[in-house]
Amino acid sequence: MTALEQIDRSRVPEHVAIIMDGNGRWAMKQKHERLFGHRSALTAVHQAVEAAVRIGVKYLTLYTFSTENWNRPQAEVDGLMELLITAVRDETKTLMDNNVRLQTIGDMDRIPERSRKKLQECIDQTAGNTSLTLVLALSYSSRWEIAQALKQICREELRPEEIDEETLRRYLTTRDYPDPDLLIRTGGELRVSNFLLWQMAYTEFYFSDLLWPDFRQEHFYEAVFDYQQRQRRFGKTEAQVENGK
Repeated sequence: MTALEQIDRSRVPEHVAIIMDGNGRWAMKQKHERLFGHRSALTAVHQAVEAAVRIGVKYLTLYTFSTENWNRPQAEVDGLMELLITAVRDETKTLMDNNVRLQTIGDMDRIPERSRKKLQECIDQTAGNTSLTLVLALSYSSRWEIAQALKQICREELRPEEIDEETLRRYLTTRDYPDPDLLIRTGGELRVSNFLLWQMAYTEFYFSDLLWPDFRQEHFYEAVFDYQQRQRRFGKTEAQVENGK
């Protein structure tokens, strides 16, 4: 029986986040430059989106480009920004066909204008789609996000007694999305790399040694099936969860 056949469709995670790691290492194994790995990774993205739609995931957030990635060699950064334009242009029809809405989080002011314009066109075109919300984390880091939220709170001069966890959540870039239920990280690394730190307080983690360009739908299903074998207690005892308290 395949992982897809074993998945309980009544307990599919509402929100899956993915750290897509291993593109550069994959390219080096193929004796190519790193950008070849990033281009090849688009197939894995396509597979993940189709898998999420197929089993009813409502939100899929992909860690596409971190604020730290701006420190990479300029040629690689430039290539990634051009690849972003190509990917959005080529995938817009597929998003429409699959009823997928595209959105972004991150410091979009740092994204080159051409890339930002192409993204916005796709966001506008897919705005009415309702099957899956695909969120690209671009020029994003969690520490940047939290710092931006605190700056806005200070600008609005909120009193200390007005600030609680819910207040801060409303100032985060992810305020319109539920927290991730499941994080998938490929590439064999066991860290979260400054990604959705606030939001992943109770997220289940799934780590894979697979390099991202090799990721396919069955690997997505395996991660979801593994997630479904866990008991999420959110601080409660096992007995409380089993009794529905």
